[in-house]
Amino acid sequence: MSNVDTAWLQMDRPTNLMMIAAFMAFDGSLDLDRLMTTVERRLLTFDRFRRRAVEPRVSFGNYKWELDPNFDIRAHIHHVALPAPGDKAAMQIFMSDIISTPLDRSRPLWQFHIVEGYNGGWALAGRLHHAIADGIALMRILLSLTDLSADAPLPTAESDELYSAKRRGFVRSVTSPISSLARTTVNIADTALSQSIYLARNPGRAVDLAKITGDSAATLAKMTLRPPDPETIFKGNLGTRKSALWADPLPLAEVKAVGRVLDGTVNDVLMAVVAGALRRYMIDHNQKVDGVNFRAFVPVNLRPFDAPLELGNRFGLVFPTLPVGTADLHDRFIATRRQMTEIKNSPEAVVAYGVLNALGMTPLDIEKVFLDFFATKSTLVLTNVPGPQMPLYLAGSPMREIMAWVPQSGGLGMGISILSYNGGVMVGLTTDLGLVPDPEEIITNIYIEFEALRQLAATIDHTEF
Repeated sequence: MSNVDTAWLQMDRPTNLMMIAAFMAFDGSLDLDRLMTTVERRLLTFDRFRRRAVEPRVSFGNYKWELDPNFDIRAHIHHVALPAPGDKAAMQIFMSDIISTPLDRSRPLWQFHIVEGYNGGWALAGRLHHAIADGIALMRILLSLTDLSADAPLPTAESDELYSAKRRGFVRSVTSPISSLARTTVNIADTALSQSIYLARNPGRAVDLAKITGDSAATLAKMTLRPPDPETIFKGNLGTRKSALWADPLPLAEVKAVGRVLDGTVNDVLMAVVAGALRRYMIDHNQKVDGVNFRAFVPVNLRPFDAPLELGNRFGLVFPTLPVGTADLHDRFIATRRQMTEIKNSPEAVVAYGVLNALGMTPLDIEKVFLDFFATKSTLVLTNVPGPQMPLYLAGSPMREIMAWVPQSGGLGMGISILSYNGGVMVGLTTDLGLVPDPEEIITNIYIEFEALRQLAATIDHTEF
């Protein structure tokens, strides 16, 4: 296991589990046999999903990936029914339960639930440990389970070979028209995840920056000398119960239109919406907001855009400031846009990757000190991953929505995930219930803040709305 993957495995705490959770929801009836065949033949082409993590024999050693001699896919895929009425609230309770439950360390570190009865259809919910791979890689894997049509052929041994070749880099490009549905499906993930704040603008350049010792040292010094984030309602002692919620999709076309009018990007709009939603929550709970700003951990991919699909962790972190203390809506958007512009070419991501690499070689007590130290510099983890803008299918059923949640390292108690799919943008929220007992208020604020930005844009350019 690499140093960075080892570091993520060792970050597990009862109050902060290092799992990436996600679900894909589908309309129509479930073809269970076809689904099981699809997952088995497409997911298990990666040996790591058959391997368990084995502890090192010495304190400074790395964990190893070892084939589970008793591997049985049925121990990792569970079939459940959502309690009536099977609505969003019931699904949120289900996701909150599994996101609060540790994975079994004696087995490969992943688990799926086939959930029937969600809004008249079904869902595939998953938990995968961060040591297996980072969010970009795992999202590509989830999307590669899907097809472009409901009547796509059932995966065969031949299509397995195509998937395996693509994932290992032997299939480098996709022709047009695309003759192989298997290659097409994998390419969906490659092309859809290439444009967000989760990705560095120039990953190749970012990796080169790691070789510049002087710049790296100066950047690390700047990061460590930043003052801690202010103590707010979102920081404090953590418990073991987490809440996983999400907002209904916002129209992506409207988000883009707002960004154009305000001279910003989709990311700028969504980050400003998040900042405003958290500001409203603090005000509603009688918290001081004037002049109070805090930072977010934002993962930044360090893989080249054309890299083959592979597991493992290859990302750094940047720390943009959310201007929750700025009262004026337009000023808050401008401040957010400025922050996002500044971090796009920042070397911070590479330096943070180096820190994670070093943590994988340190004893647990030293690693804990580092994690707690960096956790004081931020208040939440935030990711933004653009998904495919075309309908996808799994086992013949059309996918209605997809959502994922990022884990919170150290003592952080909040994570916000933004994910787009097929014309909509969803915002997911993970919170510690001890700190934020009513997280649904933040979700409501997401809608309020976007509508406020939409109205602001409409007053500037009436032709857009």
